[in-house]
Amino acid sequence: MSASADRPPSVDKLARSIADVGLPHPMLVDAARAAIAAGAPDSARSIAVATSRRMLRPVINATGTILHTNLGRAPMAWEQPERYTNLELDLTTGQRGSRMATAGALIAKACGAEDAIIVNNCAAAVLLGLGGLAEGRDVAVSRSELVEIGGGFRIPDVMARSGANLIEVGTTNRTRVDDFRGAVDDPNNDVAVVLRVHQSNYTIVGFTEAPTTAQLAGLNAPLVADIGSGLLDSRCPWLEGDPPGWLADEPAARQTLDGGAGLVMFSGDKLFGGPQAGIIAGDAELVRKCAAHPLARALRPGSLVLAALQATALAYLAEDGDAIPFWRMASLTVDQLRKRADAYGVGEIVDVMSTPGGGTLPGVEIPSVGVAVEGDQREALRELDHPIIARVDHGDSSAGETTVLDLRTIHPDDDEVVAGALRSLPSAT
Repeated sequence: MSASADRPPSVDKLARSIADVGLPHPMLVDAARAAIAAGAPDSARSIAVATSRRMLRPVINATGTILHTNLGRAPMAWEQPERYTNLELDLTTGQRGSRMATAGALIAKACGAEDAIIVNNCAAAVLLGLGGLAEGRDVAVSRSELVEIGGGFRIPDVMARSGANLIEVGTTNRTRVDDFRGAVDDPNNDVAVVLRVHQSNYTIVGFTEAPTTAQLAGLNAPLVADIGSGLLDSRCPWLEGDPPGWLADEPAARQTLDGGAGLVMFSGDKLFGGPQAGIIAGDAELVRKCAAHPLARALRPGSLVLAALQATALAYLAEDGDAIPFWRMASLTVDQLRKRADAYGVGEIVDVMSTPGGGTLPGVEIPSVGVAVEGDQREALRELDHPIIARVDHGDSSAGETTVLDLRTIHPDDDEVVAGALRSLPSAT
């Protein structure tokens, strides 16, 4: 579209000319205005298309990072009819009930806790837990666990917002139970909670030492363990055979509680494999104190999240790991993946390593199988109607770059789409 130099085109007319982009008219008007203001009316369509592509949409994760934070972490499907639910209604008595009565109770049962409540993410769980148990009092934490998570959020900052006071113990690489005992028993302190924090996306190796859960549980203050990743049970009874070797040393909710922790806190969208949520589970009285804090109402999730968590918890109780997409994906064998790669009929089949991702199990890799094509094809794959997110292997200088698509994180139903996309690339062989 062109316009005279002294008279820009009509905003409304320009917006209507790009109606096929599919955005509501007010958004097309914004695109038209931006294009005219930039002196490039012909760019209105590209502006509108860029706006459309920023909307949430399904993508194909071919990165091999199973819990990819940028892609929403644990994939799951949840749909419910446009009907009311008994969110806070007891159908037996007809009286008002608790929205935590079902999903919270099911998760508690699945991890061996007396009770559980649910908030909107694990950072919120830590905030509420500290506010409910230690507001105005002290919390002892190892210096090795004063972590910063994604987005620049730091444990000391979360603690400050909760109203609790931080007492640092030990050193960056070595902390002993006596360091905690000294802080708890010091008459100048008022330690309400001993806090253990999952180190998330880093490890400390070499000359290190840390107390066990049982040692910390023996102190004169309840132990609250932020286990972060949400592994319910280290035995993985929902899987056939033994637990995967790559889960070794990952703290699990059931074993942490059995070891004496008063509470555990973890994410719903990591190893638990559900929607974004934060779970606080453990001793019923400690859970009650958290639930009674005013922040509990501000941080509570709605019926969609609770229903999805309920479905996930029921799958755990039924020991049906195949019903949880994360575990189904993580449990695929190399032979299964290679058979699928053979069927693609395009690119080079390569051995690759997947990662759990999502700030879980730092440094852990899982053998996998990928399909590689020449060059950096990431942009071309992202621009497809069904975007494919891949990774690049830079290799050595003589081999050049290759784009690798890891089949572990590609849903089998998308194999035909991915294979077709690869065949359409100029470099595909």
